[in-house]
Amino acid sequence: MIAPGTRVRVRDDWPETRGPCHIRTPHYVRGERGTVLRHLGDFANPEDLAFGRAAPRLPLYHVRFARSDLWDGGGPAADDILIEIFEPWLDEVAA
Repeated sequence: MIAPGTRVRVRDDWPETRGPCHIRTPHYVRGERGTVLRHLGDFANPEDLAFGRAAPRLPLYHVRFARSDLWDGGGPAADDILIEIFEPWLDEVAA
Protein backbone atom coordinates (compact mmCIF):
# COMPACT_ATOMS: atom_id res chain seq x y z
CA MET A 1 0.00 0.00 0.00
CA ILE A 2 1.30 3.44 -0.90
CA ALA A 3 0.97 6.01 1.89
CA PRO A 4 -0.69 9.39 1.30
CA GLY A 5 1.92 12.05 0.54
CA THR A 6 4.22 9.64 -1.31
CA ARG A 7 5.74 10.98 -4.53
CA VAL A 8 5.21 8.59 -7.45
CA ARG A 9 5.98 8.31 -11.14
CA VAL A 10 3.38 6.85 -13.48
CA ARG A 11 4.59 3.92 -15.56
CA ASP A 12 5.28 5.01 -19.15
CA ASP A 13 3.46 2.23 -20.98
CA TRP A 14 1.72 2.32 -24.35
CA PRO A 15 -0.35 -0.15 -26.40
CA GLU A 16 1.94 0.54 -29.33
CA THR A 17 4.88 -1.01 -27.43
CA ARG A 18 3.09 -3.62 -25.33
CA GLY A 19 0.61 -4.91 -27.87
CA PRO A 20 -3.19 -5.10 -27.66
CA CYS A 21 -4.30 -4.06 -24.21
CA HIS A 22 -6.82 -1.94 -22.37
CA ILE A 23 -5.06 0.91 -20.56
CA ARG A 24 -7.09 2.95 -18.07
CA THR A 25 -4.34 5.46 -17.24
CA PRO A 26 -4.55 8.72 -19.23
CA HIS A 27 -1.71 9.11 -21.72
CA TYR A 28 -0.87 12.65 -20.56
CA VAL A 29 0.29 11.43 -17.12
CA ARG A 30 2.39 8.45 -18.27
CA GLY A 31 6.00 9.05 -17.22
CA GLU A 32 4.97 12.02 -15.05
CA ARG A 33 5.40 12.59 -11.31
CA GLY A 34 2.54 13.15 -8.89
CA THR A 35 1.61 12.74 -5.24
CA VAL A 36 -0.69 10.10 -3.77
CA LEU A 37 -3.53 11.78 -1.88
CA ARG A 38 -5.55 8.80 -0.67
CA HIS A 39 -6.27 5.11 -1.11
CA LEU A 40 -9.78 4.72 -2.54
CA GLY A 41 -10.15 0.98 -1.90
CA ASP A 42 -9.32 -2.20 -3.80
CA PHE A 43 -11.13 -2.95 -7.05
CA ALA A 44 -11.03 -5.58 -9.80
CA ASN A 45 -8.42 -4.68 -12.41
CA PRO A 46 -10.38 -3.16 -15.33
CA GLU A 47 -7.52 -3.96 -17.71
CA ASP A 48 -8.22 -7.68 -17.15
CA LEU A 49 -12.02 -7.30 -17.01
CA ALA A 50 -11.93 -5.72 -20.49
CA PHE A 51 -10.68 -9.04 -21.90
CA GLY A 52 -12.89 -11.30 -19.75
CA ARG A 53 -9.94 -12.54 -17.70
CA ALA A 54 -9.86 -13.22 -13.98
CA ALA A 55 -9.24 -9.80 -12.43
CA PRO A 56 -7.30 -9.48 -9.17
CA ARG A 57 -8.34 -6.70 -6.83
CA LEU A 58 -5.82 -3.86 -6.88
CA PRO A 59 -5.39 -0.73 -4.77
CA LEU A 60 -6.73 2.40 -6.45
CA TYR A 61 -5.46 5.86 -5.50
CA HIS A 62 -6.20 9.51 -6.07
CA VAL A 63 -2.96 10.98 -7.45
CA ARG A 64 -2.50 14.74 -7.71
CA PHE A 65 -0.44 16.36 -10.48
CA ALA A 66 0.55 19.99 -10.77
CA ARG A 67 -1.08 21.30 -13.92
CA SER A 68 2.12 23.12 -14.83
CA ASP A 69 4.02 19.78 -14.79
CA LEU A 70 1.69 18.33 -17.42
CA TRP A 71 1.10 21.26 -19.78
CA ASP A 72 3.04 24.43 -20.44
CA GLY A 73 1.27 27.75 -20.41
CA GLY A 74 -2.38 28.69 -20.04
CA GLY A 75 -4.43 28.55 -16.88
CA PRO A 76 -3.52 29.32 -13.30
CA ALA A 77 -0.16 27.88 -12.19
CA ALA A 78 -1.69 26.74 -8.88
CA ASP A 79 -4.21 24.39 -10.55
CA ASP A 80 -3.96 20.68 -9.79
CA ILE A 81 -5.30 17.65 -11.64
CA LEU A 82 -6.63 14.67 -9.69
CA ILE A 83 -6.66 11.25 -11.35
CA GLU A 84 -7.59 7.75 -10.16
CA ILE A 85 -4.73 5.33 -10.88
CA PHE A 86 -4.23 1.67 -9.96
CA GLU A 87 -1.11 0.72 -7.97
CA PRO A 88 0.73 -1.32 -10.67
CA TRP A 89 1.05 1.93 -12.64
CA LEU A 90 2.85 3.75 -9.83
CA ASP A 91 6.50 3.65 -8.76
CA GLU A 92 7.62 5.49 -5.63
CA VAL A 93 10.27 8.16 -6.26
CA ALA A 94 12.38 10.35 -4.03
CA ALA A 95 10.69 13.64 -3.12
